[in-house]
Amino acid sequence: MSGKTVNSAILLLVIGNALALGSDVFIKLLEPGAPVFQFAFLRCVLTLFMLLPLAGHLNRQHLFSGLKVHALRAHIHLVGILCMVVALGNLPLATANAVFYAAPILVMVLAAVFFSERLTPLSVTAVFSGFLGIVMILRPVAFDWAAIAALGAAFALAINAVMVRQLPKQQSTVHKLFLNYLLIVPAAGALAIWEGAAWDGSMLISAAGSALFILGYNITVLLAYQQVDASQVTSAEYTGLIWAVLIGWVGFNETPDLWFAMGSAMIVVPLIMVGFRARQRQPKTLRAYSFAGCDAPAP
Repeated sequence: MSGKTVNSAILLLVIGNALALGSDVFIKLLEPGAPVFQFAFLRCVLTLFMLLPLAGHLNRQHLFSGLKVHALRAHIHLVGILCMVVALGNLPLATANAVFYAAPILVMVLAAVFFSERLTPLSVTAVFSGFLGIVMILRPVAFDWAAIAALGAAFALAINAVMVRQLPKQQSTVHKLFLNYLLIVPAAGALAIWEGAAWDGSMLISAAGSALFILGYNITVLLAYQQVDASQVTSAEYTGLIWAVLIGWVGFNETPDLWFAMGSAMIVVPLIMVGFRARQRQPKTLRAYSFAGCDAPAP
């Protein structure tokens, strides 16, 4: 499953968003007032250690190729982690995830601006509908720092997804992830020291669980977005919202209201239509090859 066909990329994103929700649950279970910077530092360090057994996949001839892009992407990722922790700690699981899922809308816009991907009338409708859906979910009376943090996380996710194409092709997925977390650690460590919070060993389990699940998510995103147009697969990102509602309801006693349901529909439905229309417009030969399951080997 390489992500080189539309179907395989969609499947990767479905799996990835389920893994990302597992990470969200670990964050949600943090104690109130837990040190945010310390948690981010621990998660990044643990993720880096999880990648060490795969160090054989590093391309030593291009070890630090594209360093500036990697560094920018890494620090945007760090901002996204911090925003996500704040949002999940203060918003219901489903509400936070509904805002996080504004990321595919932003991916579509950024891909059009920076890579000249064509936005159809349906795509433009999805953008405006998604924006109105976010406003409906959050509502002005509920728009606080937690809501701003959720939007910040969505922007970070979108920028990172779009920047995948700028990363060197000679580097494997593991290589890209390794550099990403290696470059995050110094800044995350400095923030943790500046935070000055007492060491909290109980966060190790939450950080390790979150790191494991988000590592799986990052791998699927890298594989999915580097080979196909973003507009063809973004609708698959929304499957995680279903799990967010169910887990929030069962595990955290969070009951979504009508505003949430209407806003989520305004975000999700147009993008599902965009993805369906994009797949219909593929050349018939490519679609036959994709549906036959003849995926090329992973890079």
